[in-house]
This record gives sequence, C-alpha cells and structure tokens, in this order.
Amino acid sequence: MTAQPEIFDRALLRRRKARAALCMAKHAFLLEHVVADLADRLSIMQRRFEIGLDLGAHGTLLSGHVLRTGKIGRMVCAAPIPELCGLADVACIVCDEEALPLAPASLDLVISALSLQLVNDLPGTLVQIRRALKPDGLFLAAMLGGRSLEQLRDAFAKAEIATTGGLSPRVAPFADVRELGQLLQRAGFALPVADADVLEVTYPSAHGLVADLRGMGVSNMLRERRRATMRRATLEAAMAGYARDFGHTGRVPATFEIVTLTGWAPHASQQQPLRPGSARGSLKAAIDGS
Repeated sequence: MTAQPEIFDRALLRRRKARAALCMAKHAFLLEHVVADLADRLSIMQRRFEIGLDLGAHGTLLSGHVLRTGKIGRMVCAAPIPELCGLADVACIVCDEEALPLAPASLDLVISALSLQLVNDLPGTLVQIRRALKPDGLFLAAMLGGRSLEQLRDAFAKAEIATTGGLSPRVAPFADVRELGQLLQRAGFALPVADADVLEVTYPSAHGLVADLRGMGVSNMLRERRRATMRRATLEAAMAGYARDFGHTGRVPATFEIVTLTGWAPHASQQQPLRPGSARGSLKAAIDGS
C-alpha cells in the first residue's frame, strides 16, 4: 500500500486554529456564506434526519443553522481542537478529521463547512464518513476548490522568483471539482454530486486578504513551506504585484471557488442505474421521433 503524502502540517493547523478561535467572528464572512448555502440545501431535502455530525466544527455556526432548518433532531460537533468545541452548545468530540472515532452506521447526516480541504488523506476520510453513515444517510460538505486564491498564488510566485531566485509553496493546491466527484465515487457513495460556485470578493489591498486568511487560521499550512521568515522585500513585491496585475478601481479581487459535495450511503430504495444493454429504444430513434 502506498502511503498518503503529507501535504499539510496538521499540528500547525491545530495551533493556528486555536489562535483564530479568539477572533473568528471578525473574519467569518466566507464561512458564513458557505454555512448559509449548506443550510439552504438541507432545508429542501424531502426527509428528516435524526442525528447529525458537524465535522470540523467552528463553534455553533453550522450546527445552529442546521438545527433551525427543522430537518435534524440532534447535532453533535467534531473539531480538531477543544477551543472550537468550547464555543459549542451541543455535544462535541475532539478529533482529527483524518481519524474519526465514529461507530459504523451511527449517523444520519454528516455535514462539513470548509475543513476538509486541509486533510492529507481525503479519500480515507471520505471512506470513514461513508462507513459512519446509516444506509441512506447523507454527506454534505463544502470545500475550497482549485481556483481559490489564484491571484495570491500568482503574486507570491512572481515575487519570490524576483527577490530570492527560487520558489517555495505558499498557497495550498486545492482539488479540482472533477477530482472531488471521483473521490466520492471511490469512497462508495451513491448518487454522488460535486458542484462548484465561484465567489469573488474585493479588498482595498492584498494586505486585507492576508489578514483575513490569518484570522481564519488557514494561512500557509504546507509541510514543504519555507521555514525562514518571509523577507520584507518578498512580501512587498507580492503585494505590489497583486495590485498591479489584478487591481482595478482602487481595489483588488480574491477568488474563492466553493465546491459542494453531496453523497448518500447506499440503500436499496435509492434510484439505481440501468444495466448496460437494458435500454428498450435507441438514441437515434428518440432523436428521429422528436
């Protein structure tokens, strides 16, 4: 078996999340946008779930929205650090998203907002989630997709090459929507769907974006990052290049691609694909008949 590469420094992630928990509300615009969308999606489901898990919880933000939909009886939060559990009014367990202490077929719903994009073994985590769901249980999650922070990635790359003659990873390589859809299938989910929405926000300068990323606790988590403090010249070149290459009308844009994953634990009642060769008519006949 091939070991899963460790792209993200999970210990560093926990430390930064702990610091960010103190000022999370000031930088939660992206999380609030995602949480509202997930709650809307859940609200139109034509069924009710008895027990759900908020995976990678940010206090009560997501679980509170989910409970207000009336589609869930009880919520449990799971967070990688106790500081985020301490914000919650519901039962909470401290665990890493890569090692879930969940009994098989114990949950009707697993929902997650902007936490799984920083998991090293995402295929393994998805398999654990599917096993923890009861038959016909729902998995609903939002993650950052591959287009996220494309301007920042470009600005830092050009600045480092210009000021140091080299290049080190600064922005996480988020997965593509097609890749995420395939991972759902590989993990054994039925009726898998991955869809993407691009959100563009603007700042007076790129410094505001960097401050928000730090406030969210999601600044550079890459294990292969350069350990030395970034040179002032590199940061200034990156900020200037960002404004020069992407700025307009005195502001700079930042792109966030939100990929929403939906999958169901298999159950006999679900719609099944037809067997190959079982069609009773041809595509040509259908087209000609129209």
